[in-house]
Amino acid sequence: MPDNGQPQDPTEAHPQPDFPQQEQQHPGWTGPMDPPPDHGEDSYEGHGLLLDRKAVVTGGDSGIGRAVVLAFAREGADVLLTYLPDEKGDAQETCRLVEQAGRRALPVACDIRDEKQCRELIETAVSEFGRIDVLVNNAAYQMSQPDGISAISTEQFDRVVRTNLYGMFWLCKAALPHIPAGGSIINTTSVQAFKPSPHLLDYAMTKGAIVTFTQGLAQMVASDGIRVNAVAPGPVWTPLIPATMPDTTEFGKQSPLGRPAQPAEMAPAYVFLASPNASFITGEIMNATGGTPLP
Repeated sequence: MPDNGQPQDPTEAHPQPDFPQQEQQHPGWTGPMDPPPDHGEDSYEGHGLLLDRKAVVTGGDSGIGRAVVLAFAREGADVLLTYLPDEKGDAQETCRLVEQAGRRALPVACDIRDEKQCRELIETAVSEFGRIDVLVNNAAYQMSQPDGISAISTEQFDRVVRTNLYGMFWLCKAALPHIPAGGSIINTTSVQAFKPSPHLLDYAMTKGAIVTFTQGLAQMVASDGIRVNAVAPGPVWTPLIPATMPDTTEFGKQSPLGRPAQPAEMAPAYVFLASPNASFITGEIMNATGGTPLP
């Protein structure tokens, strides 16, 4: 929304392609991106929807993760956020935004491909916070392979599956005993789960599995008063794009709105699903695709 509070054309609300061609080494960083991503730094206003909640957000240093962490903090939550060691600078900036909102930030370097690190992460959250009200499984890995399945190495396939699926499984398993009734788990799936791009075959496969996992786990823990949902973003302008895509110039142009989302546009979905306003919503996939119809 613009400063005057009037409705804004969503096709013009944020930068539109063509973007400058840019490349980064994985995992990618926020600073070099052109245009810079919007995480809601100057726009997100909290309303106490998550007052005194304790949250864990994986991949919380940048992109969708940073936007979610910022929004949760402005809604009143304390947040543990994970990052990879190379992303420490981005994680520090995210922590600054949390502390600016008057809440506690707990950054933890963690590679969720490792089961022991996942267990230790949950132990740290419980030790520092006493409980986990919201677990957001957001960290993910992809690598575009325009040459198709023949170019997907076993090493890449293993990294994609262990990051996107194993980590989520281990974290949910470890966290559930510490999530009280009224708590929730929110997983990040993707438009790729329903409309897979051939160059992202392995990534799309894992995102489809996240949909199934979300729906199955939701039924398993409903009687415990715990809700499990997922958000399915379309193209979003994050450091993962210049770090994993060969061409950034037209990224997001294929969406019906003609542009990629900014991370700030994803955060309200996570806030809603974590809040009491979604008390009768579980096992659902919230699509945020910029108009791409999904089943």
